[in-house]
Amino acid sequence: MVSKKAAKPSPPNVEELLKKARKPAEDSRRFHPFYQGKIEIATKVPVRSFDDFAIWYTPGVAEPCKDIAKDKELAYSLTNKWNNVAIVTDGTRVLGLGDIGPEAGLPVMEGKSLLFKYLGGVDAFPLCLGTKDPDEIIETVIRLQPSFGGINLEDIAQPKCFYILDRLREECEIPVWHDDQQGTATIITAGAINAVKVVGKKLGEVKVAMVGAGASNVRAAYVLIAAGVNPKHIVMCDSKGILGVHRKDIVKSEFADKWDICHTTNAEGLIGGVPEAMKGADLTIAASRPGPGVVKKEWVAAMADDAIIFPIANPVPEIWPWEATEAGARIVATGRSDFPNQVNNSLGFPGIFRGTLDVRASTITDEMCLEAARELARIAEEEGLREDHIVPTMDNKDVFPREATAVGLKAIEQGIARNKLSRKELMDRATSIISRARRESEHLMQTEFIRKPPA
Repeated sequence: MVSKKAAKPSPPNVEELLKKARKPAEDSRRFHPFYQGKIEIATKVPVRSFDDFAIWYTPGVAEPCKDIAKDKELAYSLTNKWNNVAIVTDGTRVLGLGDIGPEAGLPVMEGKSLLFKYLGGVDAFPLCLGTKDPDEIIETVIRLQPSFGGINLEDIAQPKCFYILDRLREECEIPVWHDDQQGTATIITAGAINAVKVVGKKLGEVKVAMVGAGASNVRAAYVLIAAGVNPKHIVMCDSKGILGVHRKDIVKSEFADKWDICHTTNAEGLIGGVPEAMKGADLTIAASRPGPGVVKKEWVAAMADDAIIFPIANPVPEIWPWEATEAGARIVATGRSDFPNQVNNSLGFPGIFRGTLDVRASTITDEMCLEAARELARIAEEEGLREDHIVPTMDNKDVFPREATAVGLKAIEQGIARNKLSRKELMDRATSIISRARRESEHLMQTEFIRKPPA
């Protein structure tokens, strides 16, 4: 490794950068009341005349009902269950906004549904629940199973999000995952795999600082370890400081995952806070609270040569990318699409669910997530790795079909898939379904059934 810290670039035009960063929020304030929602139900079958209602509804609909009554698995071939996903939240941890309630979380869930459809061809329904009780959430999801092929948990506060996911994975017949855990972990891992290649380091040797000990970073730690990061080299912080065996306030019965992190990471026994965790780190992953100013420039400057930092809080990263670069970071990735290197779970969940649904997997394992991360890393490497390109972008039409194929094949390998398809069959199926969703959207815009946005 011959490179050192990147030379300081010319001072950026901060006002222009801030103006650009504020524009999505400004457009959002105008567009949301104009469209009054981002999704709606569309018909999938022909209605040639009103006589066709006798086929799709009564009396003709009795025939598939009778078939499913004899074999409930036929719901996957006689209804849209095979492609239906419920996006379930209680609104207790929406983006970086905190506990704003289920109604206030609905715009996010609708946005999630839009991404599911356009990027993965998945029909996803926002379900914002009027309860914060974890057992009531679990009971609700279990009762919803007949209508859905999968469940996406979203924006649920920790530690209950871990308990809810574990219980549902045990008790549900359909795959359940928590996107803030597994989805974010997948993309963080994909970015880390390639970032260390760009700077000439090895994944098994890098020191990793993790700012925030919520659902995203805890699961990311596990997937990174599965990818090859040495757990002894990870140092994680929560709001009270560095995690380790010295943290007697973290009790296994209440915070099982954080307790496990305390006892498997931080081999040096570091104490203190974020500055101490980041000092000398090769890679910092910040998934804490919106910035800027949560991560200081001087903390970035104290990292190792060729430093990598992922400040991925939304809607504003913990430190602005240009500030991190000025402080000496060689690679910066955020969760936003208006900066290079978008390390955001939108690159993961549409393709991962597409592959999961296509093979009718019974669950979504960490191994499936790791396979998705490796495939994303491969795609970006094929495109050409650079400091400003460590993960593929969403406009690459091959990203989601390839990711779906990798996930489906891993599920088949693990023996948890009901449909056993070949690589070509999976790729062709995913490509066809996703292409149809995009063509439908384009057609609706061309014919102005989707109105043009306000000037």
